[in-house]
Amino acid sequence: MKPIDQARNALAFLEDDTHEHAFDQLIWGLRERRDAAAREVPEWEQLRTLASEIKEHTLSNLARYLELFEARAKRNGVQVHWARDAHEHNQIVYDILSSHNVEWLVKSKSMLTEECDTRAFLGQRGIEVAETDLGERIQQLDDEPPSHIVGPAFQKTPQDVADLFHRVYGSDPNRPDPVYLAQVMREQTRPLILDAQAGMTGANFAVAETGAVVTVTNEGNADLSANVPKLLICSVGIEKVIPGVEQLAVFIRLLTRSATGERITQYTSHFAAPRMGGEMHIVLVDNGRSQRLADERFWPSLKCIRCGACMNTCPVYRRSGGLSYGSTYMGPIGIITMPSVDIHRHSELPYASTINGSCSNVCPVQINIHEQIYEWREVMGAKGEFSATKKAAMKVADKLLSNPRAYRVAAEAGGSALGVLPRFAIYNRLNAWGRRREIPSPAEETFHQWYARNRTGAAQPPETPAETTEAKAVDDERA
Repeated sequence: MKPIDQARNALAFLEDDTHEHAFDQLIWGLRERRDAAAREVPEWEQLRTLASEIKEHTLSNLARYLELFEARAKRNGVQVHWARDAHEHNQIVYDILSSHNVEWLVKSKSMLTEECDTRAFLGQRGIEVAETDLGERIQQLDDEPPSHIVGPAFQKTPQDVADLFHRVYGSDPNRPDPVYLAQVMREQTRPLILDAQAGMTGANFAVAETGAVVTVTNEGNADLSANVPKLLICSVGIEKVIPGVEQLAVFIRLLTRSATGERITQYTSHFAAPRMGGEMHIVLVDNGRSQRLADERFWPSLKCIRCGACMNTCPVYRRSGGLSYGSTYMGPIGIITMPSVDIHRHSELPYASTINGSCSNVCPVQINIHEQIYEWREVMGAKGEFSATKKAAMKVADKLLSNPRAYRVAAEAGGSALGVLPRFAIYNRLNAWGRRREIPSPAEETFHQWYARNRTGAAQPPETPAETTEAKAVDDERA
């Protein structure tokens, strides 16, 4: 399978000025709300450090905590299953559903089931799945994957949703009012929930101490999916386990503030046992996580609590849209997780970043995201996962940057050329940077020229530590 052309996808998104502007404003607004919420907590940085240490401890003792979680869940009357990969997860889910003659399933938002493509797998076998999260349902009706971890339909405007609901449900297309649209969704989805033969949820956390699966939602859709049908299936990535409820409190304080800037979410739900007369199944899924855990460079990505803060601050994500990544996980967290799933298909992702470090600065569990992006670029270079164009550009850059004189000549010549060349000579197919961007106006002089004119010979360079030590020794000797 050929690599995903993220740049081409992003360019298509940028062609629509309305959506580009609305998306950027929405996502940056989430970043600003996150900052305001963080400032309200004096011990915010200590919480981030503590959360990171909890995750590192748990991942370092993952087998022990998973076994404890399994034992406590079984004690609660839950049936626990283990899946090595996506196919095995889907097969386990299908076998459970088919043994109960399930033909209709409701599901709350779950990135793991997106990762495993569970909905398509079940649909091909005659089991229909209805998403109950508003954003996820919008994307399902429009036959698109999620574009954001927290808000799957963030790239759509209210008018987009009004048009979609009119096409599917016959609602008023001239009422792009979020309250009205949410009511339409509620009226159409509640009957599906009441008639469902089974429910399915993901997990934000799995508490080893209690054997409970914890979900964090704003709509209560996970509670409805879990409690209305008698049969419940929870899909849980093995990295979601944490030691106990004391540690859970740390993450709950960080998660919603980092995701949407809210102090607390509406529903933090613990599912620990089947409802009366029903069944509860938990499927613990590896799907490459053990392999990533064994990699000393990239294991910290498993700390992720899926808040989306790194995406909300990323200038590339905000201006290219989540769908342009062509992957289950998008934005900075997608850049450092998806290549481990399929390095060739996602070989271009590490270059969809400016490596400015903002993603690492806002991560509530202190993942060194920007450093891992750089390391993935090194991996791509070592494995030859470069496009021909990028290889040629790197060779030219290597020659130029390794020769200071040639670099200065090129910089001065480039600045002069930008000032006199006609626009068509600058903005053309050969200039990928100029697509949807204005090239900055060149400075009147380079820093090297300014320094030569103002500082050369005006002052001696500062002494090095070795020179200072040597001079002190001479003075001491004279004394």
